Amino acid sequence: MKLNRKDFPHALRPEKIIQFGEGNFLRCFIDWQIDILNEKTDLDAGVVIVRPIDTDFPPSLDTQDGLYTSIVRGYDEKGELRNDKRLISSVTREISAYKDWDDVLALARNEEIRFIFSNTTEAGIAYVESDRIEDAPPSSYPAKITKLLFERFKTVDGDLDKGFILLPCELIDYNGDKLREIVLKYCHLWNMGDKFIEWVVEANTFCSTLVDRIVTGHPRDEKEQLWKDLGYEDDFITLGEFFHLFVIQAPRYVAEELKIGDSGLNIRIVDDLKPYKVRKVGILNGCHTALVPVAYLSGLDLVGESVEDETLSAFADRLIQSEIIPNLGLPEDYAREFADSVLGRFRNPFIKHQLISISLNSMTKFRTRLLPQFINYCKANGSLPPMMNLSLAALICFYRGKRTVDGTELRYETNDDQRFLDLYKDLWRTEPGSEEQASELAKRVLEMSDHWEADLLSIPGLVRNTGRLIYGILNKGMRAVLKEELK
Repeated sequence: MKLNRKDFPHALRPEKIIQFGEGNFLRCFIDWQIDILNEKTDLDAGVVIVRPIDTDFPPSLDTQDGLYTSIVRGYDEKGELRNDKRLISSVTREISAYKDWDDVLALARNEEIRFIFSNTTEAGIAYVESDRIEDAPPSSYPAKITKLLFERFKTVDGDLDKGFILLPCELIDYNGDKLREIVLKYCHLWNMGDKFIEWVVEANTFCSTLVDRIVTGHPRDEKEQLWKDLGYEDDFITLGEFFHLFVIQAPRYVAEELKIGDSGLNIRIVDDLKPYKVRKVGILNGCHTALVPVAYLSGLDLVGESVEDETLSAFADRLIQSEIIPNLGLPEDYAREFADSVLGRFRNPFIKHQLISISLNSMTKFRTRLLPQFINYCKANGSLPPMMNLSLAALICFYRGKRTVDGTELRYETNDDQRFLDLYKDLWRTEPGSEEQASELAKRVLEMSDHWEADLLSIPGLVRNTGRLIYGILNKGMRAVLKEELK
């Protein structure tokens, strides 16, 4: 039996939340929490999902009337193994920003809607100069939000009590501040007027957030058994770990409006999320990002099997303990306690986290999650960080789109902004025949100061050493080079 609201009656709640992003993470994190708040408090909020990009894959959640199952598995705070299944009914419908733009704007005219959540990846909160006010829709997420805000402004005639609370979940520093900054940039670019700009600033609350939960997505390999256990077919099951943390830098009234109260959820309203952000992004996300190309080119597919592998585990441990933690600017005890929990979470037997799925937008992820510690290490030690430099070289090789597993060369698809895919397609037309040629290839990547937001060519020895590592990976294999660097 297919999951639907007729056979599984769940009333549609009043729409109070817009969510830009239909992906597994938001559904296993935000929508899961809203569902719990609906059950335990009087929040009574329905979520309208807006698909922010022009694609029909995966299919719309409307095919199941907005219903789906979240399964969170792992060890709880008491050390007990949990396997919790929850039928999520907080989503009312899904619409496409590209096919249903008028419907998106209509959401702004619904004065019951108060919150806007988003996860459009780290690359999503960006300024695109070519976006125009007449675009329907404009391409960037901040431009879409600007038009949505303008529609609300017109609807409420500039009433300062009728703005939105925006909670972006993208993993960039002070994501709320960044979103507001770009929105205001569009306001000026499009000559939208002082009254509207004042309303954007005064009537709307842009919250910076930190999100933390490992979500592995749809369980293709165990789908049939889960359907049998659940008693229904669900094409949108999401799997995540039991642990979750949602840190929101916001005024206290945000907690009151979200009805957090005694919900039991790990949601924290704070004055400054920086310590949480630096620790989580640097250690958990940084380790993920560094591990992906090294482990994947070593022939592994999952995070769990990577940290159980003796060599890859040594890489992750040295990376975190010697290169990341000392360069975060945090108290060591505070950082190391979290690091210990992270490696334990990676080993969660229920979490089948595909390395290839984490590789999405790896170029931006390396910049935001690892590069600050990379540069700090260089300044503090006068040398290159061995593990992070190896990961950087492996990342460049990863975009070659080929790896060897058990003696067989396999091809795979990489997923990133088109400009990076085009660059690597050009770079890997001819493989380097010497360390010098590999260094020239590395230089082409490292000289993109507009992307890295730093002059990497000025770091002594970086180009040459990255070239050496690339050449070694191509000729000796990833695992052999890794063992050499660990000595």
